[in-house]
Amino acid sequence: MTPGDVPLHADLLSETEQFLHEKIPITRAMGVRVEAFGDGQFILIAPIEKNHNHLHTAFGGSLSAMATLAGYGFLWLELRDPDAHVVIKDSAIRFRRPVHGDIRAICRKPEDEALSAFKSDFARKGKARIALTVEIVEDGIAAVEFEGTFVAVRRAGQNI
Repeated sequence: MTPGDVPLHADLLSETEQFLHEKIPITRAMGVRVEAFGDGQFILIAPIEKNHNHLHTAFGGSLSAMATLAGYGFLWLELRDPDAHVVIKDSAIRFRRPVHGDIRAICRKPEDEALSAFKSDFARKGKARIALTVEIVEDGIAAVEFEGTFVAVRRAGQNI
């Protein structure tokens, strides 16, 4: 069973949120909160009040940032390695419909084989890559679809 298969204690979710706010300052300005990690998904939430455009719908840049952050957060929790540096290599995003309320980004756990290979490569080589998908959902409908390739690199002696 991997860490993403069981709900995590609230303290770890709070610690992850604090990590994001300290290491990625825009997350604090956006009001990003970690909602859940478990049952095969990682969920971030950000209030529309801090992330709207002139039409009072979610700003495209906030939607893109939330999708990227959801993938990043998922891998950070899966690896739980203070020497792991996770970065985005490339991504594609499709804006299907406007988001009128709070932004809810859901990164779903990839296939077990892909995640196992990613973790094995990281453990063995200190470097690995994986493709992740994220949806921003409103009223049960995907408003944004994101696909990204993330890379994790171990840098000995350097904390992130």
